[in-house]
Amino acid sequence: MFYYTILSLLYRPKFKIPSFLCNIVTQRAEKSFHTGMLKKTIKIRAPQERVWRHISNVMKLESWADGVAKTVCLSKKSRGVGAVRLISFTDGNTVEEHIVAWNNGESFTYAATYGLPLRVYVATLSITPLSADTSKLQWQSYLNSESMSQEEFSVFYASLESFYEHSLENFKTLVESRHGKKVKV
Repeated sequence: MFYYTILSLLYRPKFKIPSFLCNIVTQRAEKSFHTGMLKKTIKIRAPQERVWRHISNVMKLESWADGVAKTVCLSKKSRGVGAVRLISFTDGNTVEEHIVAWNNGESFTYAATYGLPLRVYVATLSITPLSADTSKLQWQSYLNSESMSQEEFSVFYASLESFYEHSLENFKTLVESRHGKKVKV
């Protein structure tokens, strides 16, 4: 189980950092903008179509994403380019995300527009078939921070990396267990 702790680094009250991304101790350090790219993959014993069916249900993150309490659709459409979701975390924080690219059956890209201490956050979830009954799911993102110290950014990045890892493991368990596969817990 992934445990959540938070020591806030926020200096702008309109932002609340989701605790799943934070364990940051604010120090008196030079603050600047920082950029990072993150990529995590997982092998899933399921065909690409089955993985897509689950991952493309972008309004049901709470079924697998670590620390998500619920996902609410803020747009007329719930799938594809133009879909907008508001993610509520178990700690009460929220993040708004917009689907900005959709390659049916293969990938989608979203951008966070509110709720993170970032100027830019864009991520893509993509599926690659490895065989008829095995797929690779990749979660890749680009992020550029609000003004923070290098240490704060490094801790934020490590927390995001851990969030991806735990969430992908949850997703794998969900997809494999729903179809009669034996799953290690």
